Amino acid sequence: MGAEFASVPQPYGAVHIGIVVFIAAAALGLFFLFKRLDDKKLLRIIIILGAFMLLTEIWKQFFVAKYVYKDVVSAWFFPWQLCSMAMYCSFSLLFIKGAAREAVLVFLCTFTPLAAVMALAVPEDMMRPQIALFCHSFLFHALMIVECLAAMRILLRRERVRFYPSVILFLIMAAAAEAINVISHNIIRDIHVEANMFYITPYYPSTQPVFHEIAVRFGTAAEIIVYLLAIILASFGIFLIEFRLGRRRKSAN
Repeated sequence: MGAEFASVPQPYGAVHIGIVVFIAAAALGLFFLFKRLDDKKLLRIIIILGAFMLLTEIWKQFFVAKYVYKDVVSAWFFPWQLCSMAMYCSFSLLFIKGAAREAVLVFLCTFTPLAAVMALAVPEDMMRPQIALFCHSFLFHALMIVECLAAMRILLRRERVRFYPSVILFLIMAAAAEAINVISHNIIRDIHVEANMFYITPYYPSTQPVFHEIAVRFGTAAEIIVYLLAIILASFGIFLIEFRLGRRRKSAN
């Protein structure tokens, strides 16, 4: 189970590009396939994928403890990154209805694809030497996109879709992420293995381009605010494309 690559695939190499092209092609096919399914079937797909992702996440926690951080207390892989939210949201649809369900569906087709695309575009943390962990990372993000497409097909049938409830949901998640960062820092006190959920730890500058420079120049508080606002604005841009521009194009036809 802990088998490793003889040569770890590199970002933007043939393996990475091949995987991304395959995911994009599969997503395009599923987008048209999902048009034939009713809301009940689409919801079932999302919930099943969420349950599957939760099971694989449990496996990953055992795997990481045994093969990645042997005899080391680490919170780096704690399952509360922005990418992790898709599995919680998807599975939660089994229990919630009404406005809460609508907010989760909007989150799945705005914040979720943004997180997935960002991870696939900048995959350094996914390029792990352990073959099983490498495969899990790319499969997980591919399933995020599938959930996004299913949620989008459901919401495109609605007369009205609101974005702001998903922002509230995102901010609650971000607040929880920051709490995890603070707690893990005070327990572990090692920047290499303590949590950096949502990449908004207040204790050291972000490693991400542009935001790192903001942190160095203006402080981590400013960097975190700008980072969160950037995510919200980018997700809102996705929302406009999916539900405003998409509907105008449909009505024009």
